[in-house]
Amino acid sequence: MPTFPAARPFKGVFPVAPTVFDAAGALDLDGQKRAIDCMIDAGSHGICILANFSEQFVLTDDERDRVMVTVLEHVAGRVPVIVTTTHFSTAVCAERSRRAQERGAAMVMIMPPYHGATFRVPEASIYDFYRGVSDAISIPIMVQDAPVAGTPLSVPFLARMAKEIGNLAYFKIEVPQAAAKLRALIEAGGDAIEGPWDGEEAITLMADLDAGATGAMTGGAYADGIRQVTDPYFAGDREAAMDAYQRWLPLINYENRQCGLAACKALMKEGGVIAHETVRAPLPAMHPATRAGLIEIARRLDPLVLRWGK
Repeated sequence: MPTFPAARPFKGVFPVAPTVFDAAGALDLDGQKRAIDCMIDAGSHGICILANFSEQFVLTDDERDRVMVTVLEHVAGRVPVIVTTTHFSTAVCAERSRRAQERGAAMVMIMPPYHGATFRVPEASIYDFYRGVSDAISIPIMVQDAPVAGTPLSVPFLARMAKEIGNLAYFKIEVPQAAAKLRALIEAGGDAIEGPWDGEEAITLMADLDAGATGAMTGGAYADGIRQVTDPYFAGDREAAMDAYQRWLPLINYENRQCGLAACKALMKEGGVIAHETVRAPLPAMHPATRAGLIEIARRLDPLVLRWGK
């Protein structure tokens, strides 16, 4: 299989790692290391931690730091690690990003500042926010353009930031019609768009690749399956990529539409990677019938995650 160097520009499959908890909902750092090892063994070109699919919003600041340090030390340079450092405050986000860089992060991923349903800042303040974080670090910033932020980020605005803010170079596009936005962003930003990336568990992967995406940030359970799509695509064999996408799309769809962030933990628990698939309250546990459907679909594809711990 073709591989990508662990150096800029970062390309390929960079799944989001789950944050692993024990049965009581406390951090399970040994389980965290096993999850990371499984993801690397499955062919992840890199890994993203502390993202929304990592349940970053249920972690204390101390827990975030413990997860970050544990993962970066355990990975020890085997693959690049992206650390999500999103926060409403420019100062807090900059400090989180600086600390991530000091600990060995290859990149930080940041949503625009938002809070709740109505707290937003104007475009000029978003620009200053990203510029302030960029001034504090020397590693690249990935803008996470996600519906959860509720903050419109137009293509001209994103392209301008890419051209004018030194470290802002990667873009994870998760909004509706992501392929159209990726295509327009690449056209508007040119060489300043170092990394146009697909998001949302690869539900729109083929369309996004056709639009020019060079990276995919998916759920953490089956990088080996996603690589069956991206490897041939980047090697110029679109037909093989499409065939693989058709095989894996039922699982991708089930994760995206039925399970959400709990899918990765359920698959890792089923495969003996982690001891518990706990999601932290108030998130609800996956319904047993939904879980059974996920495992049924996954077994037909035989991803490494279902065999790794057995």
